Amino acid sequence: VQLQASGGGTVQAGDSLRLSCAASGGTFSSYTMGWFRQAPGKEREFVATISWGGARTYYADSVKGRFTISRDNAKNTVYLQMNSLKPEDTAVYYCAAAPRTRAVVPGTLYDYWGQGTLVTVSS
Repeated sequence: VQLQASGGGTVQAGDSLRLSCAASGGTFSSYTMGWFRQAPGKEREFVATISWGGARTYYADSVKGRFTISRDNAKNTVYLQMNSLKPEDTAVYYCAAAPRTRAVVPGTLYDYWGQGTLVTVSS
């Protein structure tokens, strides 16, 4: 499956952004989907994940209550709504896909990755 992330940009602290990740080349509902991010000079970190049907979600503590992951299987797209953005949210954001048989937890191994979209939050 191929993943294409979009929606990044430069915003001010407190603003909102919605990232999208469009999937192609596979059966979208066969996959658990996740968002990760990598800030400059730091390792990639887990942000959020959602089960194949959307019933289960899991968030990193750093974004819980501010970010919402969702998916539209009819559109083969997963979203990340980011509210109350902070400068420390600045990073390249990646979407990823894992077979839906794997657990919906941060440590799940993801097989497919998108190219990333840059989010910059200024103070």
